[in-house]
Amino acid sequence: MAARDLTGAVDFTVLETMTGGADDITEEVLGLFTQQAALWSSLLDASSEGWRDAVHTIRGASAGVGAKDLAAVCAEVEHGEQASALAGLERVRTALDAALADVAAYRHELALRGLKG
Repeated sequence: MAARDLTGAVDFTVLETMTGGADDITEEVLGLFTQQAALWSSLLDASSEGWRDAVHTIRGASAGVGAKDLAAVCAEVEHGEQASALAGLERVRTALDAALADVAAYRHELALRGLKG
């Protein structure tokens, strides 16, 4: 993956502003986001009592890294009806996958920058 693979699912200027452009801190935050996404994904099940909590957590974290579309989808689904949870959670999964793909490409670029010194 490389910068050319970025889709715009994440606006990394949001995170860069928060971290002051420090690549090591940016990498750490993105690494935590990626690790936590694996945990949250298992709770994105309409039959699970905790799905709203998972969506709420993803919403906050995604806003912090600049994944505005993911945060918006989460906000909508979090407050939606239980009857529409199945379809809503599929939308969250799709948006999360897009954000994670951008995060992977961006982290790759950070790694390359680190090698170049």
